[in-house]
Amino acid sequence: QVQLVESGGGLVQAGGSLRLSCAASGTIVSINTMGWYRQTPGKQRELVAAITSGGSTNYADSVKGRFTISRDNAKNTVYLQMNSLKPEDTAVYYCYADVINIDQGHLKIKGDYWGQGTQVTVSS
Repeated sequence: QVQLVESGGGLVQAGGSLRLSCAASGTIVSINTMGWYRQTPGKQRELVAAITSGGSTNYADSVKGRFTISRDNAKNTVYLQMNSLKPEDTAVYYCYADVINIDQGHLKIKGDYWGQGTQVTVSS
């Protein structure tokens, strides 16, 4: 009942920038936390950045000072501005949302939702 759609990935050279976007839609009542995770083949998905509905943020140490997360609550959209990209930032980036939504029985439920992922590749 909730869908997350990412956009903005691509291939850039080291030192370049990308801006990722993720829009949530569906039977949404409210969204608490939204964030970005990333994953490479054979490795566990890791948190990159997260932001609450009130604007509190959390970043992985590896991206502090380079990445900035923001959100537009009215549009249920979260953004990740990535600057000074490094080859080790290469991964599939997944949008995450902690959502209060309505199920098929018209009940409010809490659920974790994920986007399909967008590829970010940083070349040397």
